[in-house]
Amino acid sequence: MAKDHAETDFDRELEDLPPDLRWREWMRRIEAVLFASASPVPREDLARVVGQGASVDLLIDDLAADLEGRSFEIAKVPGGWMLRTRPAYSMAIWAAADVGDQTLDLREYDVAVLAAIAYHQPITRDGLKDIFGKEISRDLIGRLHARGLIGTGPRSPQRGAPYTYVTTEQFLVAFDLQSLQDLPDREQLMDAGLTES
Repeated sequence: MAKDHAETDFDRELEDLPPDLRWREWMRRIEAVLFASASPVPREDLARVVGQGASVDLLIDDLAADLEGRSFEIAKVPGGWMLRTRPAYSMAIWAAADVGDQTLDLREYDVAVLAAIAYHQPITRDGLKDIFGKEISRDLIGRLHARGLIGTGPRSPQRGAPYTYVTTEQFLVAFDLQSLQDLPDREQLMDAGLTES
């Protein structure tokens, strides 16, 4: 109920401001929403804080240009946009901040299993066993699931209808991918020495 009241009192159009100040205020509103959100913010949500007919994409482009040279940037990620620290400042954060709970902290084997899921999804535990030649522990699957990197996919159409696993939007965000099409192809992996031919 309070949200409805706040929306009716909220001046999206800002018609009392000159056009250049109106545009700057809309940019700052988008910046504030992105700053306050821990998850990606979709275009539709950002459109609620700017005037009707204002281009969210152009506002974001101008805000990104305005933030050039700062320690953080606007990133287009699955599900919308978010503010994040530029990679050049990651060591400073590690040196000064307690970010232990925010890191993926995955072992090489964990990443290999995650990659197999990403490339072969939806995939069952038996499918993973075929790839790795051994049973994948429920504990590992549970850790990847708890971190939000994988989710349960459709039931497999085979006897017993086992669960399948798929990657999530959090997986895409964590690995800085827009979509699964951004995964390296097999030839790129071979060139990097990460897989055999």
